Amino acid sequence: MGGKKEAAIYECTCCDQPYELKLQLCPICITQKIIRGKWKLVILWLLKDGEKRFSYLQKSITQVKQGYLTNQLRELENDGLINRTSYNTVPPRVEYSLSKAGIDFLSVMKSMNMWGKKYIDSSTESNNV
Repeated sequence: MGGKKEAAIYECTCCDQPYELKLQLCPICITQKIIRGKWKLVILWLLKDGEKRFSYLQKSITQVKQGYLTNQLRELENDGLINRTSYNTVPPRVEYSLSKAGIDFLSVMKSMNMWGKKYIDSSTESNNV
């Protein structure tokens, strides 16, 4: 795990919030720092069904620029949420999959998915009234 993880934890421990508030907020704050980025949650969700190649991810997220996708994948790898497997073939082949931490995070994402569906349904219902 790279220096970014340690930087996020250090930033949280140096936060000037009162100690009791830090105990409540630090886990949420660190989680937010790790998953921030426009496409990280989408990438993790696409990887839930198994290994995917870069080209698949790029085609699935049509709005993302190649360089930004590469950056998001690097950050997820550095934070330990995904694995990157590089094959020594011509042309080069790289596949991404969820790590143990990424698989653990799926339960959070499933809850987010359920909440999002309820939110959409309630918004749709209130617009139909």
